[in-house]
Amino acid sequence: MTATHETPHAPVQSPPRAVAPALLVAAILLLALNLRGPIVAVSPVTGAIRADLGIDAGTAGLLTSLPVLCFGLATPLASALLARTGLGRGVLVALGVLLAGTVVRSLDGLPAAVAGTLLIGAAITVGNVAVPVVIGRDLPRQAGAVLGLYTAALNVGSMITLSLTVPIAGATDWRFALASWGVLVLVAAAVWWWATRSLPEAAPAGPADDGTDGTDGSAVAAGPVWWRRPVVWGLTVAFAGQAFAYYGVTAWLPLLLSDELGMTDSAAGVSSSIFQIAAIVGAFGVPVLLRACPSPRIVVAVVCAAWAALPLGLLLAPQGWVVWCALGGAAQGGGITVIFSLVVRRARDLVENRRMSALVQGGGYTVAATGPSVVGAVHEATGAWSAPLLVVLAAVLVLFTAGLAASGRTG
Repeated sequence: MTATHETPHAPVQSPPRAVAPALLVAAILLLALNLRGPIVAVSPVTGAIRADLGIDAGTAGLLTSLPVLCFGLATPLASALLARTGLGRGVLVALGVLLAGTVVRSLDGLPAAVAGTLLIGAAITVGNVAVPVVIGRDLPRQAGAVLGLYTAALNVGSMITLSLTVPIAGATDWRFALASWGVLVLVAAAVWWWATRSLPEAAPAGPADDGTDGTDGSAVAAGPVWWRRPVVWGLTVAFAGQAFAYYGVTAWLPLLLSDELGMTDSAAGVSSSIFQIAAIVGAFGVPVLLRACPSPRIVVAVVCAAWAALPLGLLLAPQGWVVWCALGGAAQGGGITVIFSLVVRRARDLVENRRMSALVQGGGYTVAATGPSVVGAVHEATGAWSAPLLVVLAAVLVLFTAGLAASGRTG
């Protein structure tokens, strides 16, 4: 891993005060709880939302698919915001927008729900881009472990909102239930401000530092322009395969289990949560593998083998769904961890870290936004689940091929 460090005699304008790494990690984890939870909170109360707003299933689906599309399309804007405001202030702005979106989404009418959803998606995009950069800048020695904790917290946030939104809605209504998660946003904002107020911000961006001109405004004196590096595009394609498979499986796994195994809708929903919960294993396991293995290629291969077990297992031996969902879940948690670990390792400085993170996520999430639709369309066209599972397997093969290529490169 390469990282820039100030020399002992380098002039600085105002030396930053020390901050406890544990406090910064806590801030990152609280932020992570808010980076998926507000999106998946809609799923368990979709029926109530449809009945209240008088919308069909396709329109209701926008409340979960629009944020993923924002992850892709709004990433350049998120990167530019962070370049101009700095990481600490940029994330605080994003949390303010996230809180506003959470409230607006629960106001009366479909336009408010869509507007709030777009605000939520844009705000989360900033957090998505910022976290790997903060980890690479301020916690470089613990990058792998912290990335694992971050990935686990993403899934914990999803599980908390999935588990508690329905009981809250039962005691009140769906609007209050969704809006109530704004409390978690406020807690994250307070801890984030406390943890980052003493940390140095990146140097103010110059005219070329938004990355729009294709030049590198960083301190890298040699080597190709950042976006011409093969490793950047390899990681982007790998993340596209990872995210496409994840969102495709997440959207349709409950229905697949219901159709193939005769589960009730309720049982299928609970059973499919194994895929989400098992991600914690991969999130913590991948950093250990990265330290133990002589090459990150081995880790990529292990992750992809576990990922492939899900579609192949459901195709060939669906009765073993618990094992396949657990393996696939661990793999999806490990996949995002290994990709962002490679971003941190391969970036040549802070600015390139931010730009690589933005491109990898922007390209990957744009592709991922099509995952639920493509998998669903293939299922509808064939009337079975074999072809959709092969589509997921193809996405995993893309992750495998591009991941192997990127993990072996430094340029």
